[in-house]
Amino acid sequence: MGFLSNLFGKKTGLKDYSMLSTDLHSHLIPGIDDGAETIEDSIQLIRALVDLGFTKLITTPHVMSDYYKNSREIVYAGLKQIREAAAKAGIPVTLEAGAEYYCDFEFEQKIGKEELLTFSDNHILMEISYLQAPDNLDSVLFKLQLEGYKPILAHPERYPFWYHDFEKYEALKDRGVLLQVNLASLTGYYGTGARRTAERLIDRNMVDLFATDVHKMSHIPLYQKALNERWLSHAIESGTIKNHLL
Repeated sequence: MGFLSNLFGKKTGLKDYSMLSTDLHSHLIPGIDDGAETIEDSIQLIRALVDLGFTKLITTPHVMSDYYKNSREIVYAGLKQIREAAAKAGIPVTLEAGAEYYCDFEFEQKIGKEELLTFSDNHILMEISYLQAPDNLDSVLFKLQLEGYKPILAHPERYPFWYHDFEKYEALKDRGVLLQVNLASLTGYYGTGARRTAERLIDRNMVDLFATDVHKMSHIPLYQKALNERWLSHAIESGTIKNHLL
């Protein structure tokens, strides 16, 4: 039955996210981007994600030349802070850190010149503009892979300029880029276009990873709701999701 039973209206639903185990995209370090503002916010978010079944959280602060100039030192200092706070609060969780790099000129200049923030065997999370694909996307991906990085494109379902050009997603997959869909997209939180594109990606077995991309406590009910979305069950049943390998 599985996906077919869901397709005809019966929602089986998932209990929690223990089958994923790892959330690879979140904004838990306080005060360094548009995520958690205080350490109390951080602990609330961490506790909520653990209650949802995650056992490992990879927090990925924004790195953007114009807004969030987060360095390796800033991120690791923040990681130390939330690790200590989580331990003090008695929360059983593994905390690691990477970054969510914005694909701009400054990011491209860093490749090969400084050690970038990665996680789980040199994976690197990156995002692009919501307005248009950057002209340097191909060269950035080429340089990253040449240096041994394994690129993950954050929330590809949220880039509307590709909604009617699905070959772009296929081209990314062909060159080894992993695609990470936001769980909240399955609930329609980012709009109908993002939801339908996420569903199409799942239907074509093109989704490699799911993540919360959590910024604040008001997002938590979205992940609870996503557990009952048939497309999440379909993706899990497909065997293509790699969260547990990170």
